[in-house]
Amino acid sequence: MRFGSACLVGAVLLLGATACGGSDSKPAAAAAPAKPSCPAQWRADWQGLANEIHAPVYCPGWLPDQLEGAFAGSPFNGQTVDPDRSYLIKYLWYSAGLPGAPEEVHVNLRGQPGSPRMPQCDNSEIVAGKVVHHLSGCFSDPKGVKRFGPIHATLYTSNQGADQWHLLYAWRHKGSFYSVSEHVAPPYTYDEVLANVNRMMRSLVRLEPKKPAQP
Repeated sequence: MRFGSACLVGAVLLLGATACGGSDSKPAAAAAPAKPSCPAQWRADWQGLANEIHAPVYCPGWLPDQLEGAFAGSPFNGQTVDPDRSYLIKYLWYSAGLPGAPEEVHVNLRGQPGSPRMPQCDNSEIVAGKVVHHLSGCFSDPKGVKRFGPIHATLYTSNQGADQWHLLYAWRHKGSFYSVSEHVAPPYTYDEVLANVNRMMRSLVRLEPKKPAQP
């Protein structure tokens, strides 16, 4: 009986020592977030754009469910490249919503290589029977700066031109201006659109232009 009691006491002491020793162990480190990537089925189009304008572009690694990031197909709504190499890529999904209300998902991505200036919009008015042109920045009502990896972007909530009624993030990289925006419209609420543009910003991948292969 004494032997059994001694063994029991020893076992309890050993268990207690093990438990105390376990409290000194360090918690496992949290897994690092996955690095954004430009989907293979979209990358060729975005890389081609970078090569065409001889400047970096930002490929979205994620878009709202109704959209695809290739430069073709029904959600793709157009690609504009100006002589100054500025570009605007548009994606649009629309449903008449019958018998309910219409629904629309509209995303714009733009860049202005070599120009850090915000795009200007024409706010013309008629004064004494004459048209007076006033140019001003297309984006206004900033709501602060948020960091997405190396990008520090400003959120604008009152915008004009192609980004009217959109929530828009704008930032600069090495003297060039870039932006990503989404229209606030059903099927998404304001908060859901804000979550979407935040997710798009986190997914961006900068693609550098590549020189054509030498023959």
